[in-house]
Amino acid sequence: MKIHREGYKILFYSLITLTVLNAIIIYSFKEIQSVWISILSLSLLILLFMLLFFRKPVRETEEDAGKVLVSADGKVVAIEEVEENEYFNDKRLQVSVFMTLFDIHSNTYPVSGKVKYIKHQPGKFFPANIPKSSIYNERTSIVIETEKGTEIMIRQIAGTVARRIVTYAEEGSDVKQGDELGFIKFGSRVDVFLPPGTRLNVSLSQPVRANKDILAIL
Repeated sequence: MKIHREGYKILFYSLITLTVLNAIIIYSFKEIQSVWISILSLSLLILLFMLLFFRKPVRETEEDAGKVLVSADGKVVAIEEVEENEYFNDKRLQVSVFMTLFDIHSNTYPVSGKVKYIKHQPGKFFPANIPKSSIYNERTSIVIETEKGTEIMIRQIAGTVARRIVTYAEEGSDVKQGDELGFIKFGSRVDVFLPPGTRLNVSLSQPVRANKDILAIL
């Protein structure tokens, strides 16, 4: 298990802040042991939570052009045919995975191919597990064209707590299935838009893991 690079700065400043705060509290309340022990214990729990949040598991992936891999750890909260009007302007099969604060928040490429489109859109911060978050929340959409010409969109969506979307994709670049696409901080959602009629390999409310579970068969 590793720590994700997006957590380095936050963890560093959190450690400094908590260290200074605890030093002040211990000095000020050194006669009241229960106070500084409680604050110290709380600080350790906060650091432990942050380490767990920014953890980065090592998962090996074998490329398979016939499969679409899950792009995020979490739970499938939506499977529906929708009118996708940002890029495709037609019907698409949408599969949404919601990530809680306790899930791994690194996102990966579900397929190999070329990045055809990237767009970041500011927006609201509704809870990411409700349907309207896909349309109204701050989000980044990435479209990948596979070697067979199939276009798949991945949409990173910010939530009530998650207000920072990081995307590593660059338009025109070639990407590999399973490689890191980006990161969303503190609870969020990832939508994948597939061609209508695509055979799915997941079901509603199913817990899934990025790079391990197969989302669909092309």
